[in-house]
Amino acid sequence: MSHSKGLSGCLLAALLVGSPAWAGDEILPAPAVVPAASATAPTDPVATSLARKLAGLAQPASEPERKDQDALKAFYAGRNLAPLWVADGKLTSRAGKLIAEIQNAGAYALDPKDFTVPAAVAADPASNAAAELQLSVAALTYARYARGGRIADPAEMLSTQLDRRPQWIDPKLVLDALASSDSPDSYLRGLQPKHAQFEKLRQFYVAALEKSGARGKLGKDIKRLRANMEMWRWLPDDMGTQGGHMYVLNNIPEFMQYVYQDGEIVRSERIVAGQLDKQSAIFSRPLKYVVLRPMWKVPESIKVNELWPSLLRGGAYMRKFGLEVETKDGEKVDWRKIKWSSVDIRDYEVVQPPGSRSVLGHVKFSFPSQHTIYMHDTPDKYMFNASRRTLSHGCLRVRNPMALAEMILKEDKGWDKDKIAELDKSGPLNNEIAIDKRIPIHLTYFTLWVDDNGKLRSFSDIYGHEKRVMQALDGKWDEIDHGYDHLAPVETKFNPGAIASSSADGSVIDTVTTDTKRGRRKSQKQATLGDLFSQLFGAGP
Repeated sequence: MSHSKGLSGCLLAALLVGSPAWAGDEILPAPAVVPAASATAPTDPVATSLARKLAGLAQPASEPERKDQDALKAFYAGRNLAPLWVADGKLTSRAGKLIAEIQNAGAYALDPKDFTVPAAVAADPASNAAAELQLSVAALTYARYARGGRIADPAEMLSTQLDRRPQWIDPKLVLDALASSDSPDSYLRGLQPKHAQFEKLRQFYVAALEKSGARGKLGKDIKRLRANMEMWRWLPDDMGTQGGHMYVLNNIPEFMQYVYQDGEIVRSERIVAGQLDKQSAIFSRPLKYVVLRPMWKVPESIKVNELWPSLLRGGAYMRKFGLEVETKDGEKVDWRKIKWSSVDIRDYEVVQPPGSRSVLGHVKFSFPSQHTIYMHDTPDKYMFNASRRTLSHGCLRVRNPMALAEMILKEDKGWDKDKIAELDKSGPLNNEIAIDKRIPIHLTYFTLWVDDNGKLRSFSDIYGHEKRVMQALDGKWDEIDHGYDHLAPVETKFNPGAIASSSADGSVIDTVTTDTKRGRRKSQKQATLGDLFSQLFGAGP
């Protein structure tokens, strides 16, 4: 909306009532403003000039910028356009503190060039108003960037596997806090992540800058530190320890799981993560169930790409692993009597009941999301001996999972080991134990980690997420490989009728595997479809 330069302060107050404020995805009530009927035109010429500049602001390019602009208009309307940072024709001492902090953004792996702050202020009202507005805009932008706003939507802008959101703070709250603080610089600095790892990485970042004498162009090591710091900006300040509760952090590039209680690590254990083409998504959700003697519901991708071809050839997988077929309503049907060349397996559920052949082992940890990923036991303990453990279909396999179950159920239910052992031995099948306390499960992607001895440890960028973040922070958006959309519907890539008529069940088939030692691909014969199943899945998703 455009306004004429001669717009009165009274009318501006009526027009600048802001849109609802926000905090991440949460919509908060609109900020209070001076009602148009009682507003009086500002007599301060700086305020009059500020009114004109606010009215002439260009349409923001992005939604976060629009929310900042709405908050700015509502904020100044609420104080009848009284300046916050200029007085008597010059910047105040509070403004000087704020400018110094913004210019120190490089110490927090932000780019000072992203924030335009006033230098000297001329005595005329227009110059004062421009400096006032410029500093408020810079402060709001800094606040957004401190909370991860440089990459506003990682899932959309980088990869669907990065289900993270910047931890934005309502811009109205930011402006109100800056206005009421005697130390606006301290407040702004306090918006940086509070995580201990963020600060440890920051110290390495600053030291690396000083050592390299970097001026503008950053080296790869510095960019890696910056990228890892950025990923911490996407995590909540409270990871799950408020009230003394625990949380579980699975760092995928490290293939390690850590359980935290009261901010301290009380358990560390190896995990197996998803294959390169079946990645473990990066997200956080609260734990909902610990499932003892769990039933496995086969994921859509495995149903379509592996089980359906087997059923078309006779169903070796079904017999070997004791799989069963159900309707979507949970009614069991005989898979042997279904003509799989004329039906769609996606219209059915395929399950494996609990038992000695269970691919989920003794226990499953459920934290539901659109990613259909969970943590679970596995009979294939050999997988934990590999150094690079990208071996699953996306779910996380946990070594010594019953010890984790004991910790969680003691925390949530007060149960002892004997009670849990008895339930594991002879309790109900698929026993879903609802978790009442808030125990977040975090799947993270940190390729750099500072250990307790102050050593910077480095892990491989197995899924390429570190590279994507680095490219985004360098502004190389067109170079980012977004990868495949793992949330897209699973489609068939074969002709059911052709497979059904091509061979009998158990026939020798060709598969292509990767010879990682020699860096070349080769054709390898697999004796039976059952063996292929073991190769593809290990023993589960």
